[in-house]
Amino acid sequence: MTLREKRKTLIVCLTGMPGAGKSTVASALKEKGFAVVTMGDAVRQEAKRQNLDPTDGNLGKLMLKLRQDLGQGAVAHLVLKEIQERNLNEKNIVVDGIRSLPEVEVLKTVGHVRLLAIHALPMVRFKHLKDRGRSDAPASPTAFEERDKRELSVGVSESIALADEVISNNNITIEELKERALAVVQSWLDEIKLQNQKRDTG
Repeated sequence: MTLREKRKTLIVCLTGMPGAGKSTVASALKEKGFAVVTMGDAVRQEAKRQNLDPTDGNLGKLMLKLRQDLGQGAVAHLVLKEIQERNLNEKNIVVDGIRSLPEVEVLKTVGHVRLLAIHALPMVRFKHLKDRGRSDAPASPTAFEERDKRELSVGVSESIALADEVISNNNITIEELKERALAVVQSWLDEIKLQNQKRDTG
């Protein structure tokens, strides 16, 4: 991949607490032609390779172990591997589930990265997770709180605080969330297009 191709690639990194609405935004971007790479799926694939059941507890322990062994950007390296295997280098990409700024730094090696945080109240997020019905959904409010603590321990609060844009997913519809996210991302695409035009003519 040449430098020019690299600069034309937008990687939208979605961050936020569990159940905030990141997957909904990722789905909306997929409909607009973005390739979707999910950090949680990368961890689930690693769990599968290690013959671990994909429970919330197992996935959480694996995520922490990967970071302990390979550094805070460990899961992003799994994502880079998927980007290469799927030949996504020249496509705009949305990475769902950024938990730390070191992960963002890893992804900057393959594209123009922007960080979008989705925020929602705990009671809203708990309902989202229960309704989603995945194997790693918290079974109780206590399990939900433990998951939040784990996410905070790996730096997600910092990535939310330093995001390029933050969207509040409280008291809005799914369609409104999608519309707001698409508007933000379109502004980034327009900005990058303008930068590339200036480089091409400069």
